[in-house]
Amino acid sequence: MNWKNLMIVGALALMPAAGLAQANILNAKKPEEIGKKTEAQLAKDNDVPLPYSYVDDRDIMWAKTTWEVIDLDERVNFPLYYPTDTVNIGSDRRSLYDVLLKNIKNGKLTDVYVDSYFTEKRKFEDLTATLQKVDTTDYGYEQLNAGEEISPEYINRRDLSAADIEEYRIKGMWYFDKRLGELKYRLLGIAPVAPDVNFIDDESMDPGDAKVELFWVWFPSARQILHEAKVFNNQNSAQPISFDMLLNARRFNAVIYKEDNVHGDRSIRDYIADNSLFQLLEADRIKETIRDREQDMWSY
Repeated sequence: MNWKNLMIVGALALMPAAGLAQANILNAKKPEEIGKKTEAQLAKDNDVPLPYSYVDDRDIMWAKTTWEVIDLDERVNFPLYYPTDTVNIGSDRRSLYDVLLKNIKNGKLTDVYVDSYFTEKRKFEDLTATLQKVDTTDYGYEQLNAGEEISPEYINRRDLSAADIEEYRIKGMWYFDKRLGELKYRLLGIAPVAPDVNFIDDESMDPGDAKVELFWVWFPSARQILHEAKVFNNQNSAQPISFDMLLNARRFNAVIYKEDNVHGDRSIRDYIADNSLFQLLEADRIKETIRDREQDMWSY
């Protein structure tokens, strides 16, 4: 066994009991007891996300802010998308969108913004128009014109669900820490992206043009919430990982679609239009420029 495998095994052995997929499942005498921790487990449960280290501005020798898109059609990104049907799934397994939306509703997640610059906050009540469409049928308008109250069956409601999320967009900063002497990455924000709820069932609309960012979440303030929400581990269901760990470890595939630049942070498609191949090549060029920065720091 090499040192890498030995370190992984040691880290898994030190994980607290809270990391188990379903606590007390082997000791439960009734199905109602599954998921309930014992008093000893609660006493030892100090499971918290790994805190970020303090980074002094004087230690940042170089930095680059990037925006990336995580396509949920890619297999490696499935843990962020599934499960979409939660009827027969336990409450401990939810998609990332369900976790975010639930905590926005109950008020635990408050750092929700309009865009990736985090200047204008939003509450759940402000997101209703983005997450829900209410339409009235022709029969409903006939009742309205006749001065009658519209019957509930003539009102169509369409709510966005986890199944409608097509991608996530993230904002982060790559920086070279001269104190540590290495290139590091810090995730700053994440946003679910779905078709516009007003045109989601309109087949005449171009799917690419109908995508909208539902809201942006300031990631550092959501870490505890994402740490408590577990992701299904396909290799070992007894040791799930958290959304916080998955995102911080960059266990997903993403493509850069924008970087900070002198042109007002214009996106790649603004200067390379109608050519997907060249847009991907430009995204790779930006990524390689960032990766080469660390090598250039050690060139004499």
